[in-house]
Amino acid sequence: MGYAKPEQLAALSVQAGEKKANQPLPAQILLGFAAGAFIAIGFLLAIKVSAGVPASWGGMNGVIGAAVFLLGLILCLGAGGELLTGNMMAVPLAWFAGKVSLRQWVSNWLAITIGNFAGALFVAYVFGHLVGLTEHGAALARMTDLSSGKLEESFFVALLSGIGCNWLVSLAVWMAYGAKDGAGFAIAIWFPTMAFVALGFQHVVANMFLIPATIFAGQADWLDWLSNFIPVYLGNAIGGCVFVGGLYALVYARTLKEKV
Repeated sequence: MGYAKPEQLAALSVQAGEKKANQPLPAQILLGFAAGAFIAIGFLLAIKVSAGVPASWGGMNGVIGAAVFLLGLILCLGAGGELLTGNMMAVPLAWFAGKVSLRQWVSNWLAITIGNFAGALFVAYVFGHLVGLTEHGAALARMTDLSSGKLEESFFVALLSGIGCNWLVSLAVWMAYGAKDGAGFAIAIWFPTMAFVALGFQHVVANMFLIPATIFAGQADWLDWLSNFIPVYLGNAIGGCVFVGGLYALVYARTLKEKV
């Protein structure tokens, strides 16, 4: 099973960030739509599967849901998609290395935010609401329980939860860039992503599906979504940009200047 060393991962992540920032705007929005839909489908699957876990199994519903949620990130990285949380690591790292401008950084985050939200909202409305996958029985109860837990967190706690989430997600993306075969790719994604879901950390794109789906079911409103979106967005940005991109930019500053 092949893998790259950390200093090689830094160079590969800079290259990825540069590529992301230089894509045409329509491509960024379309790939953002795809990634938002992929994450939403993964979350939808997690809700449906975990809703069927017997109460006697205790907290296993969360572990099982986390295991299948991984579909979303695997599709983003394997099939092709621009996911905001990954870009929150790669694009700033490319900026730290002098490969993209601040304008490109901001433009990319804005375009991917819009695309991700559109994709997640599409899945929430079409599959969750119109098809009814989150509107009835155990799935509705499970979705409402998950959404309530996230909405009840204070601004500060949601911010910290967002940091923890994207620290792990960005590390999954970081390691996946260096995978040299399918097994390495899957393992790189699997454990960090499963950990953030099982721990209950907040992911801004996943919440772009979960909370609107709860709204369409009549269990929340758009002010609830906005009050959650702001701290989780900021937390995810800090987790990816500072705790992964910024940290490794400082550690491998000389390597990045020499190799990238």
